[in-house]
Amino acid sequence: MKTKTATRPGAATEPAPDGVVVSFENVTKNYGPVRAVDGLSLALYPGETVALLGPNGAGKSSTLDLLLGLRPADSGSVRIFGTTPREAVVAGRVGAMLQTGGLMEEVTVRELVELACALHPRPYPAEQVLGLAGVTDIAGRLVNKLSGGQEQRVRFALATAGHSDLIVLDEPTTGMDVTARQAFWATMREQAAQGRTVLFATHYLEEADAIADRVLVLSKGRLLADGTAAEIKARAGARRITFDLTGPAADEQALHGLPHLTGFERHGDTVRLQSGDADATVHALYALGLYPRNLEVAGLGLEQAFIALTAAEEA
Repeated sequence: MKTKTATRPGAATEPAPDGVVVSFENVTKNYGPVRAVDGLSLALYPGETVALLGPNGAGKSSTLDLLLGLRPADSGSVRIFGTTPREAVVAGRVGAMLQTGGLMEEVTVRELVELACALHPRPYPAEQVLGLAGVTDIAGRLVNKLSGGQEQRVRFALATAGHSDLIVLDEPTTGMDVTARQAFWATMREQAAQGRTVLFATHYLEEADAIADRVLVLSKGRLLADGTAAEIKARAGARRITFDLTGPAADEQALHGLPHLTGFERHGDTVRLQSGDADATVHALYALGLYPRNLEVAGLGLEQAFIALTAAEEA
């Protein structure tokens, strides 16, 4: 993986001497008999926007907790810019937006943002932070009177109250409407373009597909896949076949016998197959004497690829 550089003078991060922003080296974390993180090794670089994916219980939250120094690793090493997570956080080099933890109540949005800016070692002006997060219009509102989507935007404001070189986001757009989500990711692209590293965990796989230039897939605390969205899709090794077919229910039994199938759905006359060898499957489909209409063969989306990879791991 090549180190990326900032696109504007003065905006570049200061990674470790080897160019690494974040490194996990054989990291393990246990909670009693449960191993949440299992020998995890990975590295992040300047200017990357990285999506962290995984099913529930895959170890995403534990990984972020270790990264931010909220919990210690049982074994292995976690480093940020060549220092410990705590040292990087105290120096103001890390901004975080987490699901856990509530916001202060009985204060206005402006007062909360001004406090965050005052505490940051390298703060931005509060008005700039409010504008960047899109909360200027609600700056005078009490925090405990906000909607879920507004709370998320305030959390984002707190995460970007100063010049942080690494921004960590846990399910950042939960509760946001479509317009707010688009504005949020436009801001994140700008942050990455300035050389900052953005790491986000999400259940919205279409966001990971559209936004991330690198995707990490966790399963059972291990790194199952690491690459671009296109590489993750290719690794799943399956393609989607869609067509319309009229005929009796007996046809469906024949369809289930097609070679290389990894998935099957039928809704009325529309059939959706998933195949590890689409050419062979389509050839066998015609050999059955069936006449599919509107036949389409396409690669899997990131969501289907994610399901296929994690299902294979479970198996």
